[in-house]
Amino acid sequence: MIYGNVVTVSAGFALASRGVIDWVLFIATLAGISLVIASGCVFNNYIDRDTDAKMERTKNRALVRGAISARAALIYGTCLGGAGFLVLGIYTNLLATSAAAVGFFFYIVMYSLWFKRRSIHGPIVGSVSGAVPPVVGYAAVTNDFDTGAAILFAILVLWQIPHFYAISIYRLNDYIAASIPTLPEKKGMRGTKIRILLHVIAFAVAAVMPTVFGYTGYAYAAVAGALGLLWLGVCIKGFWAVDPKRWARKMFVFSLVVIMGLCITMAVDIVA
Repeated sequence: MIYGNVVTVSAGFALASRGVIDWVLFIATLAGISLVIASGCVFNNYIDRDTDAKMERTKNRALVRGAISARAALIYGTCLGGAGFLVLGIYTNLLATSAAAVGFFFYIVMYSLWFKRRSIHGPIVGSVSGAVPPVVGYAAVTNDFDTGAAILFAILVLWQIPHFYAISIYRLNDYIAASIPTLPEKKGMRGTKIRILLHVIAFAVAAVMPTVFGYTGYAYAAVAGALGLLWLGVCIKGFWAVDPKRWARKMFVFSLVVIMGLCITMAVDIVA
């Protein structure tokens, strides 16, 4: 989780820097947001230790096995978060630090404590926190939430929703065992696939907006357009998939290829 967010933070930072990188600020921003994200992961594992014990994917986490006490986890998570916000507060600006705080709040309180266990719309709420890191990277440079920051936020929100819905399909048995409500369980496979399709289409449009608004060049637009179309192709095949879980696994894996390719291309396009 931390490594993936480092890539999105870097893309946001590069987009705002327009090829002129302040390396001290860049390293401090990466360090600060990584510590905050790590803190969020620790608190999430603390909150979910009961449901994690019922899921194949998470049953071997340290808190579930008792390798780390709940008290130690809380102390560790607090120290990580405190250090992260301190670094951001010292080296970046109030806007970037506040954005990180909003993302942290949405992940821990809105998603982990509330929506994840009570609503099929948990992935939508969770997507807000996941879309914050590139905004933090962008705001660290500009100290502004402008069109560029809004586009980055939209791209990441629209990417995460089909990404999470794909996970909810191929990990459906785990979620049912842990009594976590999911879209495929409540609305069926076809309803979930339709929502995935709509969000992938919206993502494909949003992905080329940095070029439309003059933030990136045509090379980025070409790669973003190609990745969006390829992901859309994988998505459409799902309506005829004999094994929906196997298809959902492909959607999940390809979603990682899409976001990594998009962020790397954005950074390279700007720096070049």
